[in-house]
Amino acid sequence: MEDEVVVTAVHVPPSVEAHRESLLLGKSYTHYSSIPAGIETTKGDLHSEPGTPCVLGVDEAGRGPVIGPMVYGVYYLPIEIQQSLLADTHHFDDSKVLTPAVRANLMKAVCTADTDLFQSSGWAIKSLSAQDIGAGMLKNGGSYNLNAQAMDATVELIRGVLDRGVNVTEIYVDTIGKPSVYQKKLELIFPTINITVEKKADSLYPCVSAASVVAKVTRDVSCEALMEAYIQQDSTSSTEDAATWGSGYPSDARCVSWLKSAVDPLWGFGNECRFSWGTIKDMLEQKGGPATRTDWPDDGDDENMRLSHYFHTGGIGGPKSESDELRTWFGTGVGQEAF
Repeated sequence: MEDEVVVTAVHVPPSVEAHRESLLLGKSYTHYSSIPAGIETTKGDLHSEPGTPCVLGVDEAGRGPVIGPMVYGVYYLPIEIQQSLLADTHHFDDSKVLTPAVRANLMKAVCTADTDLFQSSGWAIKSLSAQDIGAGMLKNGGSYNLNAQAMDATVELIRGVLDRGVNVTEIYVDTIGKPSVYQKKLELIFPTINITVEKKADSLYPCVSAASVVAKVTRDVSCEALMEAYIQQDSTSSTEDAATWGSGYPSDARCVSWLKSAVDPLWGFGNECRFSWGTIKDMLEQKGGPATRTDWPDDGDDENMRLSHYFHTGGIGGPKSESDELRTWFGTGVGQEAF
């Protein structure tokens, strides 16, 4: 299990600050950094020289939690400086083995204009909101599962970097599912790029380590913002009472305790929760639980399907047949005696 999300207040990255409204409204979004000065891009002219050969890493944060977004991150830089800049100088590693403070400081360096990281490398994230994850997994019998959503996020980010003129020649990806299957899918989409998909790639390739850091910090700060919004909306909660969802994983007792205390009997939960997770569905559907069960009218019930019944007054002046109902839709004729 990942470590608990803690309020860092060290650095709010632009991947959250620039999209705070979308985050709080439960919308998914993407964020791309500017192309660094140290990377020469490929121009639109087919006869122009290709830009600086770059390596790109892909990783995610927040795949398993019931709370908050799942964030995919990509990180790219010139191939020849990947090891020296990321591993030797700044000691990037799998984000899960770095402390929150170290991750926050690395992210701050990535986003600060006068640093070597900012001047030599670029990054991007795709934040898939809890609301959109749940909607995708619940519609059409669950056909748009988490793996499919993750693949689409990965492809979108890679294409976004390529469309900005970055000459990506190598891609390294931390796998979801079977590495060989995932790699073949990406190779079909990007046939001219050397692609490697491996388990634990975030520990093996510095560019994937860096991608894991930007994804993890973005998710952590996003969760902090969602918690702050929840506290502001819930007048009965104090900061001490509300800050108990812990890691956000359904196996975390603090998370389950928070869910039980936060459930609304009518609306369930807010934009911070994934309604498709079994933990949420069980909590909302359990007999005698905190949620109120609502039985909607049967679509096949004629009494509910015929709108004309709402206008039926009965008695002598009321419509007697379906044709009468249509004829008297806007009222019943009064006859000559009225004049």
